[in-house]
Order: sequence, then C-alpha cells, then structure tokens
Amino acid sequence: MENIFTSKKKLGFGLMRLPLLDANDAGSIDLETTKKMVDAFMERGFTYFDTAWMYCNFKSENAAKEALVDRHPRDTFTLATKLHAGYLKTKEDRDRIFNEQLKKTGAGYFDYYLLHDMGAGHYEIYTKLDCFNWLAEKKRQGLVKHMGFSFHDNADFLDKVLTEHPEIEFVQLQLNYLDWDSDGIQSHQCYDVATKHGKPVIVMEPVKGGTLAHVPEKVAQAFKACHPDLSIPSWAIRFAASRPNVKIVLSGMSNLEQLEDNMSYMEDFVPLNGAEEEIIANAVKTINESIAIACTGCSYCAPGCPMHIAIPKYFSLYNTEKQELATKAWTPQGEYYERLTHTFGKASDCIECGQCEGVCPQHLPIIEDLKLVAKEFE
Repeated sequence: MENIFTSKKKLGFGLMRLPLLDANDAGSIDLETTKKMVDAFMERGFTYFDTAWMYCNFKSENAAKEALVDRHPRDTFTLATKLHAGYLKTKEDRDRIFNEQLKKTGAGYFDYYLLHDMGAGHYEIYTKLDCFNWLAEKKRQGLVKHMGFSFHDNADFLDKVLTEHPEIEFVQLQLNYLDWDSDGIQSHQCYDVATKHGKPVIVMEPVKGGTLAHVPEKVAQAFKACHPDLSIPSWAIRFAASRPNVKIVLSGMSNLEQLEDNMSYMEDFVPLNGAEEEIIANAVKTINESIAIACTGCSYCAPGCPMHIAIPKYFSLYNTEKQELATKAWTPQGEYYERLTHTFGKASDCIECGQCEGVCPQHLPIIEDLKLVAKEFE
C-alpha cells in the first residue's frame, strides 16, 4: 500500500469546531485564537489540516486561508477539503464550488480532496454528475494531489463503492472505540473493507463529537487508575491511532487547551497495549448503558431547519440530563434549554419535515428524539 500521507505524525487538525466569538453563531470564528492554535500545531511538527465547504457556517475555508495559508509556506503543510452532494444540482456546480474553494483558501491546490459524506443517496448524485471522473481530471491538472471520500454508511456499501472506483486513494471513516463494534456505524467492518481494498484510512469523530471526553465516572476512574497523567479524550484518540491502517486521526479542536493536550501524547505516539485495549472494551459496555441519543454534534442538521431548532445543543443537554444521578434534586440542563429557546426554536416546534434526518450522518431518528427532548424540558 503506497503511503500518500507525508505527515510524520498521526494527529490532524479538523477545522470543523473552531473557537467562536459567539457560541450561537458557528461562523463567528475567533481568528486570533485559531492562528495561535495553527502556529502551535505546526511548531510541534504536525502538518495535516482538514476543512470542508460548509464547515463553520461556510467560514472554515476562509479561516484556513487567514490562519494557515497566508501565514505559512505552502510546502510546510497539507490541506484537505471536500465537495458535498447536498450542494450539487448540476455539473456546473462542481467547478463553481471547487473554484470558490480555491479562492476561499488561497491554497493554489488541495493535497487531499474528498467527495463528502458518501452514502447510498449521495453516491447516486456523485455518479449522476460524473464526480469521480471530474475529480480524477482535477488530479491530472495538478489541482488535487490525492482523491478520496468521507463515508457514513454500512460496510457492504463501502465495499461496493471501492470495487466500482479503484481510483479512489483513501477513505475517511468515523472510527472510535464506542462505534468500533456498533451495528449502526460499523467502524470495524468499514475499516476492514478499506484495508482489504488497500486504501489508507483517515479517522473522523475519534471522540464522537465530545461524547468520549465526558464518560461515566466509573470509566474515568479506570482510565485514571491506568494513566493518571493522561486526559479522558486521549484514550479515544490513541485508540483510533493504534489501528495499523489509520494514517491520520482528525480532532476538531476548539481551544488551545484541547490542542495542547492532544499534542502532548500524539507528538511521540505510543499505540495502546493489550491491557489498555481491555480497559477500553470494559468502558464501552459502561458507556453504552448511559447514552440516550448518539448525536456527535456535527450540526449538519441545524442550518436547514425551517424552525431554527438547535438540534445538537438540545441533544447534548438531554444526554447530560440522562447521565445525572437520579438522587439530584436539581440539574442545570433545564435552565440552559430555556435560555436557548430565546434564540432558537423549541424542540416542540418541529414540523417533522425530515430535512434533518436526510442529512444526519448518524442516521438518527431526530424527529422522535426531539419529542423526547420536549417531554423532558418543556
């Protein structure tokens, strides 16, 4: 298997959850903090950056230009971005978006370019609009160095796509210890399919949108007993990085503290040993008993909601509420929810249009889950 990834370190900077000036505005990126994070990342020898057309309310690629491209020599980093089927109506849209991405990033070319969120419905769009041949032509022109796709579907479908498109050079998969043996996400099976086809793997959602940074106390105690000096999220990122065919693990870091923590154990990465793998296997059993809604907080659902419902925020509050001890007389989640409804629609405002479910990479029953939220907090 050819190694198309030049980064000497396995940690990649996902420009998806950048620091914000306004927590309720995904596009209000704190550029000064982002610049400090980019500089610190590169000073420690990390070089892989990942963005996408619609990240941070379509502002992530602009931030990549201002914080990275304009401030560092082009040959000192690699940049990945993506084309999402949801924004494609005609073949002309492919070049329109691609050229806008080149302009927004100022990168000149993309080291890695992905067809975004490959799944059955999107595969039909990418095929109908001849996106695979289009992307191969971009590679021939030198505008893209390596072509791949990110994937949110089952292992059988991944096998089909890679069989029909052997020109694809790499795959980006959701992979974390909670989803490794999940029947829904099928991380392990998808990883095995990619490996069978000789395709290196980039990992997204290693901490499952922050879920694995806030584990039940029993799990936290087990982790700390083994490694008092390591953070809770480190176990998730090290798990992903320990899979032999994983070349880069993306982390959507939102502040300098997260960045420094991740770099502290990924600068000189040591794979998990057998005892650590067993601790994680036990952790999975405990965590699965405590998570009500398996939302990763990607926010794909929110921008298109006609009622402006803060879906990921509400699900996060609901999960936190369900993890609270039953003996507590009061919890703060209800107040947080009430305050959010001053800015966003309430969960009960849902008109069941299904827009959210159509774009959810986790295939969650969002409409029904919003009813649970409404019942809990309204």
